[in-house]
Amino acid sequence: MGRKVSVLGAGSMGTAVSVLLAGNGHEVMMWSLFKDEVDMINELREQKEKLPGVIVPESVRCTGDLEESLRFSDICVIAIPAQKVRENMKAVASVNRYRPSVISCFSKGLEKDTGLRMSEVIREELPDATVVAMSGPCHAEELSKGIPTAYVAASGSRKAAEMIQDIFMSPMFRVYTNPDIIGVELGGAIKNVIALCAGISDGLGYGDNTKAALMTRGLAEMSRLGCAIGAKKQTFSGLAGIGDLIVTCTSMHSRNRRAGILIGKGMPVDKAMEEVKMVVEGVYTTVPVYNLSKKYGVRMPITAEAYAVLFEGKDPGSAVSALMNRDRTCEHEAKDLDDNWR
Repeated sequence: MGRKVSVLGAGSMGTAVSVLLAGNGHEVMMWSLFKDEVDMINELREQKEKLPGVIVPESVRCTGDLEESLRFSDICVIAIPAQKVRENMKAVASVNRYRPSVISCFSKGLEKDTGLRMSEVIREELPDATVVAMSGPCHAEELSKGIPTAYVAASGSRKAAEMIQDIFMSPMFRVYTNPDIIGVELGGAIKNVIALCAGISDGLGYGDNTKAALMTRGLAEMSRLGCAIGAKKQTFSGLAGIGDLIVTCTSMHSRNRRAGILIGKGMPVDKAMEEVKMVVEGVYTTVPVYNLSKKYGVRMPITAEAYAVLFEGKDPGSAVSALMNRDRTCEHEAKDLDDNWR
């Protein structure tokens, strides 16, 4: 039976999610801060700027009135840039009569100033809400066209995760549940940093070998930090880890990879972000990931070089040389191998 769902955000992912939910038989009330987006969705039935050619069904409506959207349903989907989540959750909290009970969050990243995951940010502003973090290999451009993929719904509440799983599951969008919300959110955030680096590698003219090595060692960094914070190692071998990493590092739909290519070709970081014309989460997320690596004493050389390139003006080619010329070491942690040497 169809449900009513509120979707905050009318950009590419908000629109794609709304199209998916409508296809599953649900009624959707989107919300946008921008009047031109509201009018575009309601009058043209299309997000012409970010998802041209994708028709938005009539069962999807868009409003500029946050209270109207929240009044529509107690299930709320967040599809806004990670660095805007807190201010929007403050706005949601101010609507006292219509606070959502379950929040499904598609925003991937860490808050720049605090290093908090999105579920932590949401819970600080809406402590009574149950958060389900959504992550996996999924570009809005493909999701909106019904191209098959698989995703993860992660929460400390099995009931909430399975409810969101049921709402989103379709013949073209398979959803798995996972109790490891820490690992799922960290995977979705850190892969943006590695994707920026993959783009820089492409921009420098390096090949497939380089990118494969970068992705593999990036996954090792992701797993090391995640486990230090409390995530489960197996999460990073799943859809929210290696799955999301692969698609973000290799696809031209990836704004992080596209920005990285421009940086690798010599374009200043701020200009590269302007050229992409969409939020490049990896630039903002590099700061808290770098800080967390220091806080937890985790070796993350790729992240450290990304930080140096993005915020200290280091030449990307010099960063690659620094990575390649580090002291030799074993591929895996010594504690995992001590009993295997002869």
